[in-house]
Amino acid sequence: MLEFFRKTPKGTGGKTAQSGPDLGEEDLSSSLEENVASLRNLFADVETLRVKYVDNTHDKGFRCCLLYCDGMVDTVLVSENLIKPLMLTRAIPEGGVLDALMNQVVQLGEGSKSKNLLEVAEGIAYGDTVLFAEGENQAILFNTKGFKTRSITEPDNEKNLYGPREGFTESLMVNLSMVRRKVLSPDLKIKFFTLGRRTRTKACLCYMEGIVNRAVLDELIRRLGGIDMDAVLDTNYLSEQIRDARWSPFRPVGDTERPDTTVAKIMEGRIAVFLDGTPMVLTVPYLFIENFQSGEDYYLNYYFSTFSRWLRITGFFLTITIPALYIAVVAFHHEMLPFQLFVNIAAERVGVPLPAAVEAFVMIVMFDILKEAGARMPSNVGQALSIVGALVIGQAAVEAKLVASPMIIVVALTGITSMLVPRLNAPAIYIRLGLLALASTFGFYGVLVGLSCLLIHIINLRSFGVPEISLTGELRHQDMKDTFIRAPWWQMIRRPGFADDKTRMKQGEERNG
Repeated sequence: MLEFFRKTPKGTGGKTAQSGPDLGEEDLSSSLEENVASLRNLFADVETLRVKYVDNTHDKGFRCCLLYCDGMVDTVLVSENLIKPLMLTRAIPEGGVLDALMNQVVQLGEGSKSKNLLEVAEGIAYGDTVLFAEGENQAILFNTKGFKTRSITEPDNEKNLYGPREGFTESLMVNLSMVRRKVLSPDLKIKFFTLGRRTRTKACLCYMEGIVNRAVLDELIRRLGGIDMDAVLDTNYLSEQIRDARWSPFRPVGDTERPDTTVAKIMEGRIAVFLDGTPMVLTVPYLFIENFQSGEDYYLNYYFSTFSRWLRITGFFLTITIPALYIAVVAFHHEMLPFQLFVNIAAERVGVPLPAAVEAFVMIVMFDILKEAGARMPSNVGQALSIVGALVIGQAAVEAKLVASPMIIVVALTGITSMLVPRLNAPAIYIRLGLLALASTFGFYGVLVGLSCLLIHIINLRSFGVPEISLTGELRHQDMKDTFIRAPWWQMIRRPGFADDKTRMKQGEERNG
C-alpha cells in the first residue's frame, strides 16, 4: 500500500501520523535469519504466525522462507502456488534471486518488493505472504488474502424501490471494485494511505481528475494527514476530526453505503474517502440540500421526485416546530385558535397536573426513549415494544389524565415527520427542544428568534471551504435544478459550483442555448 501522507503534524513528537510506534523506517538485512528473527520478534506471542523454510541449496539453488498469518490467507493458494513451486525448483537462472522467483517460479501474478520492515509487517498482518531469500535485503509480498467478508447486500438504512440493490461491505478492495465497475474511465483516481499508529488501517481517496476541485482535495489531504490516533476503526473517527464547525449539530461531511450514490457524488466533483473495515464511505464537500436528497430521486420520474423532496423539507420544518408552535398557541396566543377548537383543547386539559410546556418536554423525551429502545432491541422485540409504547402506554396516560390527548397527537406527528429526514434526526432533537424552550418562555417571539438563529447558522456553514448554502442574490434555473426541485436530466447541464469542470452535458448546453 502506498504511503500517501508524508507530513509531520504538530503534536506527534517528530513522527508522521502514520508511522509505527516502534519500527520507524528500519530496513531489511541481507541475512535471511536476521529478517526472520526480526519478524518473529515483532509478532511475539502471535501464535497465528506461520514460518515455512524452503532449502534448495544444491547446485545453483537457493534458500528462502515464507511467513504469513494463519486465518488471514488462502492456505490452498499458498500451498499450491507458493510452497509447491518453490520446493520443486532445483536451480535459479542467472540474475537476481527475487526477480527469478517472482517472475519464473512462483505462480502468482500479484507480487511487490519491499525493503521496509514496517511495510512487510503490515503486509503479513493484512493477509499477504512474505518471501525472504538468503543474501537479499528485500522481500516479496504476495497477495494471498483469504479472510472471510460479508456478502454484498442492500444497505438497510438506504433501501430503494428502484435502482441498484448492492451496498458496500467491510472489505476495502471489494468496495473499490464496485466503484471501478461503474466508472471505467482512467480519470478515476484511487490513492491509498494508512491511518492509525497501531491499527494501521488501510484507506483511500477516490475522485475524478479534471472534475475535482484541487483546493478541496489539498485541504482534505492536509486534514487527514493531521490525524494522530492509535486506532481508526470507522469513518466517523475521521469525520469528527476533519469537519468544519466541529460544534455544529449539522453534518459537514456526507456518508453513504451505496456504490451508485458514491459514484454520482464523485461525478459531481466530490471526493470519496474509503476505510477498510467499514461499509460507510465519506463524501466531501457536503451541501445542506443533500440532507433532503435520496438516491431514488434519480431513478423515478422527476415530478414525483420533486414532490417527495418537498415532503422531506416540509417534514423537517414540522418536526422541529410543531411542539413549539403548539405550546406558543396554548400558553400565550389563544386568540390564534378558532374558539371551538380552543374550548376543546381546554376541556381535554382539565385535570392534567402538568403545565403544557413541561408536558411537552416529558412526552418528547419519552418518545425518544421508546424510539431508542426499539432500535436497540432485537427486531421482533422492538416491534412489540413500539406497539406497547405507542398504544398501550399512550392510551393509559390519557385515560389516567397524566397527559392531554392533543399532546399525544402533537408528539406522534413530530415523531412521524422526523422519520422523513433520517440524516437530520440528531440535529432535529436539539433544535426541537431549543425551540420548545424558547416558545415556553417567549411564545411566538421566541420561536421566530430561534428559527432566525438557526437560519443564520445554516447559511454560515462551510464544508472544506465550500458554503453549504450558496446565496448569490440571483435566481437562476441551473442553480435550482437539483435543490428544491429535481429537474429532468436533459436540463441538469452543469455540476455544482465547487467542481472544477462545471459542464456535464455539452450537447444539452448547446441545445438549450
